[in-house]
Amino acid sequence: MLFKLTSSWSLAIRDAATSKGPHEALSLYTRMHRLSVPFDSFSVLFTLKSCTALRNPTLISHLHSHILKLGFSAHVYVATGLLNAYAALSLRDACKLFDEMPCKNTVTWNTMITCYARSGDVMAARRVFDEMPTRDVASWSAMITAFVNSCKWADGLGLFRRMMAGLAGVKPDQLTVGSVLSGCSQMGSLGLLVGMSIHSLVVKNGWEVNVKIGTPLIDMYSKCGLLKYALRLFNLMEERNVMTWTAMICGSAQNGHGMEAIALFEMMRNTGMQPNEMTFTGVLSACANAGLVEEGRRYFTMLRECGVEPRIQHYGCMVDLFGKAGFLVEAYEVIQKMEFEPNIVLWGSYLAACKTHKRFEMAERVIDRVMRVVRPDHDGGVYTLISDLYILSDKWDEAERIRQLMLDQTTRKVRGSSSIEARRQQMNSM
Repeated sequence: MLFKLTSSWSLAIRDAATSKGPHEALSLYTRMHRLSVPFDSFSVLFTLKSCTALRNPTLISHLHSHILKLGFSAHVYVATGLLNAYAALSLRDACKLFDEMPCKNTVTWNTMITCYARSGDVMAARRVFDEMPTRDVASWSAMITAFVNSCKWADGLGLFRRMMAGLAGVKPDQLTVGSVLSGCSQMGSLGLLVGMSIHSLVVKNGWEVNVKIGTPLIDMYSKCGLLKYALRLFNLMEERNVMTWTAMICGSAQNGHGMEAIALFEMMRNTGMQPNEMTFTGVLSACANAGLVEEGRRYFTMLRECGVEPRIQHYGCMVDLFGKAGFLVEAYEVIQKMEFEPNIVLWGSYLAACKTHKRFEMAERVIDRVMRVVRPDHDGGVYTLISDLYILSDKWDEAERIRQLMLDQTTRKVRGSSSIEARRQQMNSM
């Protein structure tokens, strides 16, 4: 009877965490304590899991103290749940708890890999991975994700190849595939080759192209210029989330298909899916590239209607939109009214528009402000742009002053670069 009572409370905490949130689960946990209902590992685990999302160090410390008092600190599942809670808050505390744990299972080790990876210490994550007594597919996926997120493509692909060759003792699953695909869009032609191979693997294994696989594939095909492949895959997907729609909208905008991006945005809205800030960046960028001023105004107004606070990238898109269309007064008003300090990208867009439309007097109004935020070691292109504006307005003395300033400050202009592959060797062109 006592077991049945405790079990009922544990189930109630689990259901509360799922349907009502962590505060309700914590309230039930507190009532158990006040009513002297015996705790079991499940009631503690469900409470820990729900409260981790609150990211409250004081609360987790109190729960830790109570776990010690209850004698559950040696329980591997409870200790791992506590480790996961600390991993979201403090690397130091997580490491200390990990070292003190008498028993560790694979999930425990995987949690530490993820914890180190989140902190940016991917080599420490690799040391934990190498020290593991046994590894499951989640261990390999976590390590591959750590390498991919740290832009260590070769290391991540090396582990994936070991899995594919059967040297890992486990075969990659959909989670592993999703981890590799998330980095493919940033690896150029190599990423495209790997991504297409993974796509073939997905088809061969008969896996469903879900959002975790389909979304990074769409992003990869779009960024590699294969928009037709991205759209075909998008149309085949039965389930799409906001990131899937966003990847397709941004891909269309980046490939010069502004009207298609807008059509996709409207389709998304019609399905009842709420756009996020990245979605709005994509559709506003599409409007800027296609010169659709009125549509851009409408979507910018829609931001707050959808519960999205405008970010600096949204204001940047509006400055770009108005600037390219020749509406320099409106572009300047956007800069003046926004609640963010303009960055050098935004100023560069505005000055370039002034140069294109020969509105030199408007450029002069902001040059002093631009010079206060420009970085000589990184923004040499902006110095050149300002110098060109002075030359085009016949202000040779000012142009010479900027040129001299560039020399005095050893200003560097970041060079553009491209890469091609020939005979399986990658060559860079500067």
